[in-house]
Amino acid sequence: MKNEDVATTNIEELTKKVPSVSFLGLAIGAMAVSASLMLLNRKTWANFVGQWAPTLLILGTYNKIVKTFSAPYSEAQRGNHGDHASILKSPDELSRQPATRPLI
Repeated sequence: MKNEDVATTNIEELTKKVPSVSFLGLAIGAMAVSASLMLLNRKTWANFVGQWAPTLLILGTYNKIVKTFSAPYSEAQRGNHGDHASILKSPDELSRQPATRPLI
């Protein structure tokens, strides 16, 4: 990515490859292990493992942001970056004009 340094670019390229659902799965797993440890009366370990869940969810959010809002790679993409393109809409939807209603 052109706007970032080499270290940040490398980290973001690696995190893009990790599926977002894996962070959710790990967080739910940490909560289950924490609950199990609490039932086994290992409260210190249960609290320790239970605190992994928010960290994993934050990492998952970062992963999703990196995948969704990454900076353009080339000058051609940079030139088209602000043209209201959307990955959620098809080219037909983007080319349609919004219907105008008369003000009453």
